Amino acid sequence: MLRELINHGVERRAISLPRGRFGLHVMPINTGYEIRQNETYDWSGRHRGRAPFVVLQHTISGQGMLRYERHSQALRAGDTMLVIAPHDHRYWLPEGKSWEHFWVSMNGAEALRIHRSILATAGPVLRLTQPTIDRLAACCLRLLRGTFTAGGASAIAYEATMALHDEVFARSAPEQSVSHPMQPVIDHVLAHLEADLPVDELAAISSMSRAHFSRAFKDTVGLPPARYVLDQKLQATAKLLANTGLPIKEVALSCGFADANYFSKVFRRAYGHSPSEHRDGGGHSPEVGRT
Repeated sequence: MLRELINHGVERRAISLPRGRFGLHVMPINTGYEIRQNETYDWSGRHRGRAPFVVLQHTISGQGMLRYERHSQALRAGDTMLVIAPHDHRYWLPEGKSWEHFWVSMNGAEALRIHRSILATAGPVLRLTQPTIDRLAACCLRLLRGTFTAGGASAIAYEATMALHDEVFARSAPEQSVSHPMQPVIDHVLAHLEADLPVDELAAISSMSRAHFSRAFKDTVGLPPARYVLDQKLQATAKLLANTGLPIKEVALSCGFADANYFSKVFRRAYGHSPSEHRDGGGHSPEVGRT
């Protein structure tokens, strides 16, 4: 499908459709495939308006640059960039380089929620498998070619979001079969790491009493639900510390730790060093979830 998008040729399309009585929670804004070379191409996440939106952009060939907060890195063939504006980031075409890429931009409450959880887990630059890249390319191509309703456009953007979600969280979560009885709870936890996630709330998702749920969850996953939640939050903070320049307090808040001192305490207990030492040490993360 990526080859079909390339064969379709360079094209950019803005998507502006009526949304009807109910606001759609995932909606594409624009999309395209292009090759930039020997020209000015420079986007700042601080100067793109106040309304938040997502940019999902895959590098096919050449090289771009991304500065995400205080850290800069090259975007090379096979890299997929995920950023949300407004935010302290910038991506641009370096002098003398070319950059072939396709992208889908979208907004909406659900798009923002899901992509923020992906950012918290995997950072702004991802290495995706070819089937996922092809799914994203297919969504881009359908948006470029199609005539659709607002609902149809929303469905395509949601499909792109879920393609990314499926790959990132399949890597992060323990291997599960499709029929895993606790999968809805696990999905909820991974998508809401910024929330408190009390056991009562998780039990309600499973339609079990708290006591029954706690026993069933531990038997299935191998950890009590509260411990599992804490471990997932800590793993997400460890990745953010390694992959971004966010202040430690913001890292803590983004994963549900309102008290920075408590966060530092439990992080040290899990990893054997402080959050700042983890960042300085290059982000080596022993497994959590062990007593």
